[in-house]
Amino acid sequence: MINNLKFRNLLLVISLGFLLASCSSKKESIQEYDKPALYWYNKMLTQISTSFLEDADDTYSSLESEHRNSPLVPTALLILANAHIDEEEYALANFYLDEYIKRFALSKNIDYVRYLKIKANFQGFSYDLREQQLIEDTIKGIEEFKAEFSRSPYMPLVNTMNARLFMAKASLDKEIADLYKRIGKPKAAEFYDEKVKKTWVEPEEIEPVEVPFYRYIFE
Repeated sequence: MINNLKFRNLLLVISLGFLLASCSSKKESIQEYDKPALYWYNKMLTQISTSFLEDADDTYSSLESEHRNSPLVPTALLILANAHIDEEEYALANFYLDEYIKRFALSKNIDYVRYLKIKANFQGFSYDLREQQLIEDTIKGIEEFKAEFSRSPYMPLVNTMNARLFMAKASLDKEIADLYKRIGKPKAAEFYDEKVKKTWVEPEEIEPVEVPFYRYIFE
């Protein structure tokens, strides 16, 4: 009984220690300001490397606010975009990529940034396999990329994603056509069958879009 009581007291002390340390850390973080750009940049890198991505977002805000014209800002934007892509947080990745494109459109590696945006949208599609507008927007982005950066080293990767997106688009249209056939709406089915033919020359080559098993529960 005594040993159990001592053990519980020890756990209580440890828990209080962690709580106080956490509060102290948060307090220090809130009070931090007027730091050199390199300080914020290195802190952001540390937070990303230790998987505190939300904290890294806040640290970037400090870097951008206090040193808007620092040469570290564009690099930080790309690092955060890649980090959010790795964490499958594509909306946040696009936020940073859009910010980069808006502010540094004349950058020599702008084709890489545009490629990353296409990649983020392409990978994001796998989480919403019925999002037709996302497919259309990404295909449009690819067309613009091919017109503007025809000699980009990322072109083979972009072309591969383009083909996969067209097949996905055709697959979704085919599913809609089949649905209309099942419920007895031949005109609507014919309309979507024509869309399939325009999207993909050989309909028999179309691979069905695979829905993760957990999605079937809701469909």
